[in-house]
Order: sequence, then structure tokens, then C-alpha cells
Amino acid sequence: MKPHFIVTLVPGDGIGPEIASALVKVFQAASVPITWDPYNSPTDDRSTLKAIVESARKHRLMIKGPLATPIAEGPRSINVTLRSALGLYANVRPCKSFAGVESRWDGVELLIVRENTEGAYTGIEHDRGQGKVEAVKIVTAAASMRIAEYAFRAASHRPRRTLAVAHKANIMKKADGLFLQCCREVARKYPAVSYREILVDNCCLQLVLDPQQFDVLLFQNLYGDIVSDLCAGLIGGLGLAPSANIGAECAMFEAVHGSAPDIAGQGIANPAALILSGVLLLRHVNLHREANRIEQAVRSVIGHREATTGDLGGNGTTTSFTNAVIEALHEPAKESLLPSLAVSESPW
Repeated sequence: MKPHFIVTLVPGDGIGPEIASALVKVFQAASVPITWDPYNSPTDDRSTLKAIVESARKHRLMIKGPLATPIAEGPRSINVTLRSALGLYANVRPCKSFAGVESRWDGVELLIVRENTEGAYTGIEHDRGQGKVEAVKIVTAAASMRIAEYAFRAASHRPRRTLAVAHKANIMKKADGLFLQCCREVARKYPAVSYREILVDNCCLQLVLDPQQFDVLLFQNLYGDIVSDLCAGLIGGLGLAPSANIGAECAMFEAVHGSAPDIAGQGIANPAALILSGVLLLRHVNLHREANRIEQAVRSVIGHREATTGDLGGNGTTTSFTNAVIEALHEPAKESLLPSLAVSESPW
């Protein structure tokens, strides 16, 4: 008998409820064995955040739309808070080219692995007065070894078996130096994986010049946040970029684009990134047949372009895109395209 899963669902802010509705409709049409445990956005009501964390811990699975984050003011980012509270140490973002999407490069197939719990992205800052602010970058051997192990394990399951770690150890000799030491130690356990080190600024240059030279890319937290968006640009933008956050006891899947309040409620938002994040969730729990059907349907709709939304050069709406994906579910399933996350610490 096929297992049934309960998933915490947080539609989010702005366009979030619209694209979350699309996800739910597609999963229902594909007969995915999931029951949703939905919650309103915690952006304006932080008391909801505790309930969301408790639900995610209980069900061990969560998917969410975009959550608004104030710039240069306000409380700590809810996204960062969730990752910390749930122990989601690995942010994993596959970037694979889409037929029908104009891009400078074809055949891009990258897997971005980002340490998710420490570094400069945690938002630990101190006002020292007199116009002076201090931001703290924490790097530990334990977290660095853990994410390096995840990345090498992922690389060992991919055909090319290559991994590059990006760093700035020429300047941050202790912090990034420790991260590199841990990566080198783990690399010795994976002799079948080709390993290289590259300065993060040169990595950005090389991605723009020739992204096909890379396979798995490993970053510390802040570097990964920035460069993963660059990689999304190589395949058509954040509207096509799924994301997973993996921990030992829980996993959270999300669209990483913004809440787009300027188009909220207009019915023109692209739901592809959230639907594809749902595909990663299905692979995480070994529902590969359903994942293959949905991913193929999304790629088919994008490839034919008639129903795509404005950000992809089409005239479609959220509803027309969703309906087209549901119709495409009837096409014969092919092999998996997005990577399986079975290398994670999934309990399934």
C-alpha cells in the first residue's frame, strides 16, 4: 500500500496564495497521496510561527510560498528563523535548462548545495555606536563537515561526479580556511568524486562564461544565497528555480523568488517554481512516479509556451498555466529530470 503523507503548507505573502493554490490543484489532479496542514502567513502574526514550526516538526515535511522580508529594518527574517528552528542545514537548488526558454546557455545542469545555518547570513549584528556596525561570520568544523558530507554524497550519485567548492580563503583565511580544511578532509573519503576549489568571485565569472564546466557547487551560506540566484538566471530566472532545505528530522521546500506584491491578486503569477519545489518534495519521500509525471507536465507546458506567464514571454495566467499542467499530466511519463534527494537524511 502506498504511504500517505501530511505536509505543512504555508502559502506565504503577495502572490504566495495564488501559486500555492496552483500547487494544490496539480497535486490533486496527479493523485498525490498528501494531506495538507495549512497555515496563514506568519509575517504579520508571529504567533503563527510557533504553530508552523510545531506542525513541520510533527509531519517532518513542509512547503511554503514566498514570505516578505523588510529591508534594512524590522525583525529577523522568517525564512532564516524557520531554517534555524527546524535544523535545516542544507539548502539544495537544482538548476536545469528548459526547452522553450530563451537563454544564453543550453544544457545547463547544476546542483547548488549551500550551508544553511551559519556564516555571515545568520544576521548576527551589533551596533557599536558612532556610526559603526559589526556583522559576525561564524564558521564551525561541525557544520562545515556536515554540509561537505552532504555535497560529496550528492556528487557521488550524479553521472559526472564532480564538485567545486567556492570560497574567499585568500582574504578570510581563518573562517573560509576552516571551511576548506573540512571540505578537503571529506574529499579524501570520496576518491571517485573529482574535487576542485575556486575563489567565489572567479566562480561567478566562470558561471557566466561557461556554466557547463560545473556540476555540483558547494558554498557557505551568504555566497550560496547570491550565486544560486545567478545560476537561476542561466536557465530563465527565479520563476523556474525550485529549492529544498534538508535537515536530519525535517525538510522544507520553497519557491525562492519574492512575494511580488505589485502583481498579487492579478492572476498572472508564475507557479512553476513552487510546483517544481513540490516535485523535489515528492522525490524526497520516494514518490518518484508522481514526481516524474508532474515535472514532465511542467516542462511540456513551458516548452510549448502557449500557456506560460509573462515572465517567460507568454500571455498566460496562473490559472491557464495550472490547467495546462493538469492536462499535460495525461502524457506518458518519462525518466526523472530533477535530481532525487534520496542522498539526504530522509527517513523514508
